Amino acid sequence: MSNHRVRSWALALALCVPAVAFAESDQEAKLDEVMEVVDAVARIPEQGIPPALLRNAEGVAVIPNVLKVGLVIGGRYGKGVLVVRRPNGTWSDPVFVSITGGSVGWQIGAQSTDVVLVFESRRGIESLLKRKFTLGADASVAAGPVGREASAATDAGLKAEIYSYSRSRGLFAGVSLDGAVLQIDDGDDALYYRAFDLTPRQIFAGEVPRPPESAEGLRSLLTDLQGK
Repeated sequence: MSNHRVRSWALALALCVPAVAFAESDQEAKLDEVMEVVDAVARIPEQGIPPALLRNAEGVAVIPNVLKVGLVIGGRYGKGVLVVRRPNGTWSDPVFVSITGGSVGWQIGAQSTDVVLVFESRRGIESLLKRKFTLGADASVAAGPVGREASAATDAGLKAEIYSYSRSRGLFAGVSLDGAVLQIDDGDDALYYRAFDLTPRQIFAGEVPRPPESAEGLRSLLTDLQGK
């Protein structure tokens, strides 16, 4: 039996047994963290992500508590969600994603930050749906504008395909994430939506029969934020 088939049977079993309730609570907890980060953006309009940038965005990934560690060889890891702009202008239901990355240099310590990625083009999202996606290689990424200079920078026409932000100690700032790898987490999607054969494209298209209430909560938060 192939490894793919073994993984498929294992995931199907996980969806059928009572233990799914515990796994499902993990996904809901992650959505709670995501919404806390989005809400924090709205509370600091002079220091946060420009609403104009979000109004023009094709997608937004929110990854809370990305752990960055370093001891000569550094790395980062985190899990969050991605939502995309639907053809009618509304936000989609969330798809779960993970981010990993590494660096080499003389460093020591550990830090946990929240990361927000604003996709200004559809190309990066399409690449992510096909395979693992490397920031800076598969699409250009730059530290996003914040504060009083953000409106001027946005009006001048920003050029990167993705703008990246991090939150540490309550403040948002642009951050460089070149080399970090973003990828879809099909297992988390299956557990969250209770659907084994659901694809990311179906989720984005709104083909989930009964999405959890937390999905609607995230869409509403992003809609309010971009409108301010």
